[in-house]
Amino acid sequence: MRPLRIALTKGRLEKDTVKMFQRMGMDCTALIDKGRKLILPVGDGSLEAVLSKAPDVITYVQHGVCDFGVVGKDVIIEHPGSFYEVMDLGFGKCRFALAGPKGKPFYGGYQSKTIATKYPNVARAFFESKGMDVNIIKIEGSVELAPLLGLADAIVDIVETGSTLRENGLEVIEDIIPVSARLIVNVASMKLRKQEIEDLLGKMEQAKEESR
Repeated sequence: MRPLRIALTKGRLEKDTVKMFQRMGMDCTALIDKGRKLILPVGDGSLEAVLSKAPDVITYVQHGVCDFGVVGKDVIIEHPGSFYEVMDLGFGKCRFALAGPKGKPFYGGYQSKTIATKYPNVARAFFESKGMDVNIIKIEGSVELAPLLGLADAIVDIVETGSTLRENGLEVIEDIIPVSARLIVNVASMKLRKQEIEDLLGKMEQAKEESR
């Protein structure tokens, strides 16, 4: 039987997961000195890490080529799928927020608002919950540009410190939902490798508590 396989979102979440593995007493040498390799052994070899972009983490777990995944709640909301979300890992904390030009009222008036975002599903659900009909434009790059260029009245985006907003004359109008890294598990793996998975979950939960 192959090692349990965990898909990690490359970048900050990857580094924070490595720190968690180290608190669990696992050897992460291959993950730290990875070079260009994308599949790496962790610990005694009973676990493999697969490095990928965030939306692909969900794809790999959903299709069963990875048993676990570490991915932000923002990605889970925007790309829902068939898997178990089993743990809030407590790192990668930020939030979804509605933001717009500083000092310019957003709510009010009769004209339909235009919203620019990388997360159209999140934005749509937020405004539907308010009973507001808005035009949503999907942006792939720096979403802060849209209000500055007159393309949108406001944006829905991930906000951590708010410094990028401030530097571009924008401010948070309203927080939407908190975000953090989550552990997801493949549905079939949870049944077929239940004991192995539960053992690892227990160790991760303990490492999470120790970091507080």
